Amino acid sequence: MLNKWFFKHIDNSALIVFRIIFGGLCFLETVGAIFTGWIKRTLVEPRFTFNFIGFEWLQPLPGDGMYYYYAIMGVLGLLIMVGYKYRLSMICFTLMWTASYLMQKSSYNNHYYLLILISSLMVFLPANTYASVDAKLNPKLKSNSMPQWCRIVIILQLFIVYTYASIAKLYPDWLDATAMETLMSGKRNYLLIGKLLQQKGVQYFLAYGGILFDGLIVPLLLYKPTRKYAFAASIVFHLFNSIVFQIGIFPYLSLAFTLFFFPSEVIQKIFLKKKPHYDASEIVVPHYKPIFLVIFFIYFIIQIGLPLRHHFIASDVLWTEEGHRLSWRMMLRTKRARTTYWIENKANGKRLKMNLRDHLTRKQVRTASAKPDVIWQFSQYLKSHYKSSGMDIGVYVDCQVSVNGKAYQTLVNPDIDIANQPWEVFKHSPWLLPAK
Repeated sequence: MLNKWFFKHIDNSALIVFRIIFGGLCFLETVGAIFTGWIKRTLVEPRFTFNFIGFEWLQPLPGDGMYYYYAIMGVLGLLIMVGYKYRLSMICFTLMWTASYLMQKSSYNNHYYLLILISSLMVFLPANTYASVDAKLNPKLKSNSMPQWCRIVIILQLFIVYTYASIAKLYPDWLDATAMETLMSGKRNYLLIGKLLQQKGVQYFLAYGGILFDGLIVPLLLYKPTRKYAFAASIVFHLFNSIVFQIGIFPYLSLAFTLFFFPSEVIQKIFLKKKPHYDASEIVVPHYKPIFLVIFFIYFIIQIGLPLRHHFIASDVLWTEEGHRLSWRMMLRTKRARTTYWIENKANGKRLKMNLRDHLTRKQVRTASAKPDVIWQFSQYLKSHYKSSGMDIGVYVDCQVSVNGKAYQTLVNPDIDIANQPWEVFKHSPWLLPAK
């Protein structure tokens, strides 16, 4: 039964077409980062970046280095699209994108993390066995089929992402549309739809529509009688996200995933008309079966477990953000902050109020004002900065935060020297105060 489930061969049209679209979108994402000024704002202008904690050794290249870095990723995207040196190109793109993701958090986006996961999975998928330069150069590589596990891993990964995204929305501010109201308040000047998005009825529709879409889209796409309706809903949902939230390639990548839900005959007839359709349903058990099964289960146990870790930390993840990252908690709330950093000279006890713009860009100031992990990192930076000039300091932070437009509350204990606190990975940091 297990062999039939994982190793039965099916037509590979969906994977081939997905590779072409995926490579093209990777090209657009990386080249777009150059021409929209994203690289300049995020990786060139800052004096330093807020790395993921533990990856401080990953630093942006000096000068114009990051422009060349992203240009190389754009070329790799094109190589993936045409299927030339596919495996090597996919590995290089995955490593470079992952490094870029880990070296900064000011432009954090859950979808960037999703691209890491999908890229990592694509490394192992035989996506270059048809309509590729590799297959033309090496005819022995050419194939019209793939093991069924290639489809399963993509669908299961999507199911995890969407399910957790739906569950995360089941909290009071989302259910009474307060969160949606604050999210849409910044869209009031949008042409044609700006005023519509301020209507409470529309906000309720979007709030509950988001819960239902995320929770049901994968099952509805898998079920043949509802597949076409679910696909139509996907088009509307993702185009709406693209227009309103402007999140790059990811709405279109999400639409590309629907290829794996339609019958392979349909995909082949629409996109690969010259390709023979495979329907032999052979079961080919590879020699790597034991290793594959171990890796498969470990990977998905991690994917299921990571978003649950905040339940084991004695704090409210919505407030402290402990366990927030890598958990598919996407566009759940808005946060505003009024934050002041004080530097205390330990030699004489004198305090100095910091001007954050002396060290940070405008975007980094917003991040260092509201996000606890970045507040801690900036405190460590200040301590190191002053130590280099011979001054031993403490860093005290007065941080008032408003979630979803509600009253400001104190997030950080202003009496604790943050610069001399350890970072807690798996438990609550005592310098973070609970919300009332």
